[in-house]
Amino acid sequence: MLNKIPNLHHLDSGNFFLMAGPCVVESPEMCLNIARKVKDITDRLSIPYIFKASYRKANRTRLDSFTGIGDQEALDVLAMVKKEVGVPIVTDIHESHEAAFAAQVADVLQIPAFLCRQTDLLVAAGKTGKTVNIKKGQFLSADAMKFAVTKVRETGNELVMLTERGSMFGYQDLIVDYRSIPAMKMNKVPVVMDITHSLQQPNQSTGVTGGKPELIELIAKAGIAAGADGIFVETHPDPQHALSDGANMLHLDNLEVMLRKLINIQKAIQNS
Repeated sequence: MLNKIPNLHHLDSGNFFLMAGPCVVESPEMCLNIARKVKDITDRLSIPYIFKASYRKANRTRLDSFTGIGDQEALDVLAMVKKEVGVPIVTDIHESHEAAFAAQVADVLQIPAFLCRQTDLLVAAGKTGKTVNIKKGQFLSADAMKFAVTKVRETGNELVMLTERGSMFGYQDLIVDYRSIPAMKMNKVPVVMDITHSLQQPNQSTGVTGGKPELIELIAKAGIAAGADGIFVETHPDPQHALSDGANMLHLDNLEVMLRKLINIQKAIQNS
């Protein structure tokens, strides 16, 4: 299925694939900087790479939270990254009418976890013919995700992947049940481990989501050990000043070291 994603290289390496980039498009310069650095790393390590950035963030806690630089402006930035860096693009959509708009540029349309049961959204994404990455709802079992997969497939689109991003544990924390990875693979789709949002601490009194970025590598290692086909991570050269979800981000300088460790874990399991 991954071979249907344009410009996705190193598929013959046997390595997991990577979705990585900032939470949201902040500026052309920021996106190009991150995309180029991550592509350099993944080319050296022979990791298939998809650049990730939301062109708009609709699911914000506070009304004054940053949501984007403008829909068309952000999509233009993603198109520029796609052309100049030569990587496929994944971006979130939140409403059914966004699917065709985002699909003008995006190679993978991502369905946020909160919206994974939205039938109209899933159907609209499926009808674009693009790959659809559905994040497992924090409130759903892994087995329940088969219904989301079916909604996309019934549009005639078989290009589906699923992402584990943690389950609610109380009101302000998440936990990861790694049994979700083999359970979701039963749908015969690639399964991704989101090592950013699995460490969120939502519903803070400030209205700004917290996180535990010091555990990013741990979550990633366990995900690869459990059989994840891909890794999703939000990364930034200055997470403390990122305009969205900075509390969960991996510093860009720490990405390569982590990826090398993950490759070693995957090889050890493959050879065991």
